[in-house]
Amino acid sequence: MSRIYISAAHKSSGKTTISIGLCAALSKQGLKVQPFKKGPDYIDPLWLARASGLSSIALKNRMESDDLVGCYNLDFNTQSKQEILDTLTEHSRNADISIIEGNKGLYDGVALDGSDSNAAVAKLTQSPVVLVIDSRGVTRGVAPLLAGYRLFDPDVNIAGVIFNLTGGPRHEEKLRAITETYTDIPILGMVRKNKAMTLDERHLGLMPSNEDHQADQKISDIAQIVSDSVDLNKLIEIAQSAPKITPVTSISKKDVTSKNRQSHCSKQPKVRIGICEDEAFGFYYIDDKKAFMAAGAELVSINTLHDKSLPDDLDGLFIGGGFPETQMQKLSDNVSMRNSIHDAIEAGMPTYAECGGLMYLTRSLEWNGKKSDMVGVISADTIMHRKPQGRGYVELEETTKMPWGKINHDSALANLREVDSAGDEDSISNSLIKAHEFHYSRLVNISSHGEYAYNVHRGVGITGDKDGWIYKNLLANYSHLRNTDNFQWAKRFVNFVQEHVSSNRQDDNQDILNDLLGEGLKTVEKI
Repeated sequence: MSRIYISAAHKSSGKTTISIGLCAALSKQGLKVQPFKKGPDYIDPLWLARASGLSSIALKNRMESDDLVGCYNLDFNTQSKQEILDTLTEHSRNADISIIEGNKGLYDGVALDGSDSNAAVAKLTQSPVVLVIDSRGVTRGVAPLLAGYRLFDPDVNIAGVIFNLTGGPRHEEKLRAITETYTDIPILGMVRKNKAMTLDERHLGLMPSNEDHQADQKISDIAQIVSDSVDLNKLIEIAQSAPKITPVTSISKKDVTSKNRQSHCSKQPKVRIGICEDEAFGFYYIDDKKAFMAAGAELVSINTLHDKSLPDDLDGLFIGGGFPETQMQKLSDNVSMRNSIHDAIEAGMPTYAECGGLMYLTRSLEWNGKKSDMVGVISADTIMHRKPQGRGYVELEETTKMPWGKINHDSALANLREVDSAGDEDSISNSLIKAHEFHYSRLVNISSHGEYAYNVHRGVGITGDKDGWIYKNLLANYSHLRNTDNFQWAKRFVNFVQEHVSSNRQDDNQDILNDLLGEGLKTVEKI
């Protein structure tokens, strides 16, 4: 399995742009490229998937799980080591090369010992690392930097370097001479400053590719620059040198578990769940979508900006995160859709919303001095701030009010330990749910809040100590969940929808039976 890990010395070095260029350039050569992103992230994976020719924003009717393609996340916070390896190997099976893009710097992370860093992922996956170095204002200083990064952890295979943002031929000559004199790290390329290598940014990072109408042209331009500046053949050679990953556990146990789940799902009614995918809402993990389908859901794409209403035959609704603030006037102007969602939730439709979806369901959204009406089923208003109101990893504890049924933490822990025979129990240290949040907004003017699904042990959530707004069959929170072996939230939500559908069918059948009995009694009375 050919693979490469793209990292940097620090954030904002240009590694995402370089990674996008590499994915697109290699794809143009006819290679099947499978991208991965380290950590919790929605925006970079959209760009990486699009650059690799794997973008599929809108879902097609009757789409199967295997039809979904995209960029997968590798995250120590929500996944065990085994699950990270499984994710990488499973989705790289049909690829010619896998490109893993890190976040921040190579050795950066939350843990002091670096156990959740890019270096840790690179070592776990035995992936050769290519460092992207921001070379602005530096020449001889790159030597101790590169030497130090290699010596800091000899188990990390730093196999090459790409100097980004170089100033010109003289600057590049000095960088090359210094690197070759003082280190043995191969130089794979020199990428000069170029406006075409710049992607638009906003408060949460890059502008998502589904909002950028020039995304394909920008990717093409970046790919051409990277092709002209980087030795792609050498990079492929390094990727091919990656050793075969030895499975930590037998996959057969997971296969048996999967078959049992599918057998259980087949006994439940197939349900149709709407998923809002447009310029306002686009933050969805591809493995979450697959988990929905595996649990017995058909996903139906909803456009909150242009569709007039929800389809009549929906059983549930999922509104993910995104940037409703940038589309708030369009969202507000689509009154019929707002009313349709409002009425569906009031009528009891099972609905789950995260972050941007939560904001959309409040009474109003205010940003940059402007205020627009939203759906209004959550009795609060949303105000955007200039600085983040919640950012980073989150730890949640479910309250007894959680509508999706009680989670069996002991079962989840036992299942993971059974699957992971190597003793990797790192991802489940207690019964807390691991998630993440990143939002510049807060809910204000909360007139009535009812119950919350989560106590927040780390993070901010809605109130600072609570998250997961419950109203009828709606659950809405700032925290972003991810479906993993540890926490199978997608299956729980689908089961919740299925139970709601079954209950309604039973009620309908009882009504029909009562009507028939009533007619029968009338007939008897006449006789």
